[in-house]
Amino acid sequence: MIEILYFDGCPNHEGLDGRIRSLLAAVGLDETITHRRIESEEEALAERFLGSPTVRVNGVDVDPDAASQSAYGLMCRVYATDDGLRGTPPDEWIVNALRRAATEPSGPTPRL
Repeated sequence: MIEILYFDGCPNHEGLDGRIRSLLAAVGLDETITHRRIESEEEALAERFLGSPTVRVNGVDVDPDAASQSAYGLMCRVYATDDGLRGTPPDEWIVNALRRAATEPSGPTPRL
């Protein structure tokens, strides 16, 4: 399951759905993308929401360093990459997460 978590007011999640669909096609997977709006600071804390957009595959953030972060809240997320700061996760992180999930028993569905 792929989730895009976001909050109203942050434009960085716009266009991410199409990018993820292209990456799914490139790795031969067919999976539904769910969009979840985070509406309050309390929900952000409960969801361990590191900002908008957050991409999760099978409940796991695609950011390899997400587990060590704890700045939860309604804010635009910035991703520290080898190429500098970005408003969305790099394609490589998303593809790696999709491939890891595909090897799990309940992972994404391979395209037939």
